[in-house]
Amino acid sequence: MSSTVDDLVSRIRGHHCYTHPLFDHWAQVSPESEVVGALFHQIRSFCDVTRPGGKFPDALARHKLSSESALLQEIVESEENHGPELATMAGYIVNKAAGRQVFGDLYDQELVESGLKEFSDQLLANLPGYDPKAGLLAQTRRARAAFDGRQQDDRESTIRNLGVALALEMISNRQLIPGEKTALVDSGHYGASLEDTEMHYLLEHWGEIGAEQQHEKNAIAAVGSVLNEETEALIVEGVDTFLDSLAALWDVLDSALLASGCPARELTTA
Repeated sequence: MSSTVDDLVSRIRGHHCYTHPLFDHWAQVSPESEVVGALFHQIRSFCDVTRPGGKFPDALARHKLSSESALLQEIVESEENHGPELATMAGYIVNKAAGRQVFGDLYDQELVESGLKEFSDQLLANLPGYDPKAGLLAQTRRARAAFDGRQQDDRESTIRNLGVALALEMISNRQLIPGEKTALVDSGHYGASLEDTEMHYLLEHWGEIGAEQQHEKNAIAAVGSVLNEETEALIVEGVDTFLDSLAALWDVLDSALLASGCPARELTTA
């Protein structure tokens, strides 16, 4: 008997990635502006590859999964142009953390993103596998690679991509966006509010009326209608590939930049 979509949802909720403490530690530690910039560079670089649909929606339609194609295309269209808003929010928080104007123009995406990379290069370049040209950790590249399948349109890749999409949307809605709210707003470290113009990215994604809530519903519906004994292994493979690679990224960011939630004074006195 094949798994149900509820079984898959439970599998995702039971994974380390779903309850990863990265953002709780961010809130506890209140990292310096350089650390905030490095964190945002890696997270932003990962998020960039999750938005484009590539061949995925069209491939679903080609394999006679038209309703599923429409559900995924809706997610893709909803995510368009969110890159500039994420850069603005990142620059805004870095400025707040620094207590000065590190980035003079928060709406100059190229300026902000290049500055975030500089912080990443300063703090992470010595880690094994760091790519100095892109400023990416090996773990960031692997997490991004989970979406390489969206450039393929064969049936196996398309079914596997459904698993990746389900895990992505659940993690985004239940861990990533709530985690950012915890670290950036609820912590009080930055004096930031969801109502701040520069925080529109988070406002648009957060809560029951946020984009991620609908994205998760779309992904569950798409996977639920396709899941059977024939497709289960590929869907589960996509789920696990995404979750394992993102958890590894969260692990290295947590240990390298946030000392796993241990305040600096405790590290120096231990």
